[in-house]
Amino acid sequence: MRSCTKVPSLDAVMKVNVDVLRRVFDSLQNANDDPGDLRQTIDADSHLFFIDSFEMPLWNWSPERGTFEKVSSPLTVSGTPESRVLAVRNRLNIIKQCVLRNEHFAPSTLPSKDRERLLKSTKQLLGRAGERFLLLGMLAHNKEGKLVLEDADGNVELDFSHLDEPGDGLFVEGSFALVEGEYTPEGQLEIIAIGQPPCEPRDVARSIYGHVDFLGKGATSLLEDSLFSTRVQEDFENMQFFVLSDVWLDHPRTLPGLRLMFENCIANDFLPKVIVLCGNFTTQSISHGDGRDIQRYQENFDALADLITSFPEITAGTHFVFVPGPMDVTINGPVLPRKPLMSSFVNRLRARVPHAHFATNPCRIKFFHQEIVIFREDLMARMLRNIVGVKPDVGGEELKRYLVQTVLDQAHMSPFTLNIQPTLSDFDHSLRLYPLPTAVVLADKYDRYKITYTGCHVFNPGSFASGKSYVFSTYQPSQVNSEEW
Repeated sequence: MRSCTKVPSLDAVMKVNVDVLRRVFDSLQNANDDPGDLRQTIDADSHLFFIDSFEMPLWNWSPERGTFEKVSSPLTVSGTPESRVLAVRNRLNIIKQCVLRNEHFAPSTLPSKDRERLLKSTKQLLGRAGERFLLLGMLAHNKEGKLVLEDADGNVELDFSHLDEPGDGLFVEGSFALVEGEYTPEGQLEIIAIGQPPCEPRDVARSIYGHVDFLGKGATSLLEDSLFSTRVQEDFENMQFFVLSDVWLDHPRTLPGLRLMFENCIANDFLPKVIVLCGNFTTQSISHGDGRDIQRYQENFDALADLITSFPEITAGTHFVFVPGPMDVTINGPVLPRKPLMSSFVNRLRARVPHAHFATNPCRIKFFHQEIVIFREDLMARMLRNIVGVKPDVGGEELKRYLVQTVLDQAHMSPFTLNIQPTLSDFDHSLRLYPLPTAVVLADKYDRYKITYTGCHVFNPGSFASGKSYVFSTYQPSQVNSEEW
């Protein structure tokens, strides 16, 4: 009798696939080739990809197999109750396996207080009142409105009254946290410390899951990444990506500012490979505006098309990426990930600018071995509005660092519950930051900054025309660094 047992897919079982092995073998075979010949064959455009959120394949974490499993069924914007639960479980499982690999918690012959106190589930608290434990879970409110730590098996009520100062980072409803405390007879966890889960460096994650094609553009090995890194540093040393945010096309200073930027590029005989223009493309929302507001919105994009095409060299050689902001007109409104700008508004740009890319929010750029994430959201304000427990007494540069640390430690661009920030559950994976990207653009109306955390470079270019001078950032792939202008 034939067995009905489901056979795991090769994507779930194979740690290294044949395509990766073949490319590694070819790289080794060609290692002694003439560098001059090899340099002539490389083309930047053939290694430059612009990836929409709705194009990325979904990989679910499989606790049974201890790896990611590719989903082959079609994804929908409506999602299902099961997919909404699975999206949160994926977040939990990804963070949990990073915690268990961390040196403070991984199995070892050496004693560790963190390792001894760490519980894998809230259900292990039962019958253990008076003992101190360390738990990983999501901060949420239960039906009675009380703050709890929730995991796949249940939840425990949290008591913050004995906590003076939380650990580094911003703790919001929907984020995951490592909580240390004493379990009381009343069934509460009396918190003495709370911290963000540890962030796993990109090279560590890639060494384990290098075979997984998270972006849908082909998996690469660590050896290929190393070879690509050398080539980018040598052959594309001066290549730049320009990143602008809040490109208010209805603001009187914006188009003159863009013209000045283009003129400076031509005068200095320098063409940026990519120019990323993030919304908002309007100073005021037109979602409830009249016909004249909508017509003016389209005319502003037409004027931008005319401006770009007045510089033939830039039009022919530069890729333009348009990322909608919170106030821009898209099909699915405020839900993440956001669809691209509606095509009816950008017909002239699409027709006249050959390398125009109308991206989702967020979107990603893959350049050789690098992954650059672009996300336009007023994230700082949303974080500060939804802090739970004890609010940290920080500001200025330290607050910016807390924001960056929180987003990367959470391995997710929107670590909130759905009532705070709705997301499309079938496409929640497009908001993940795992493996850690090479760089992340957190375009925000908040003050600009640039911070490198756990090897990931994060920067906010600031609002282009909000002050007396024009501000934007340039990203240099060869240096994995940005510069503020």
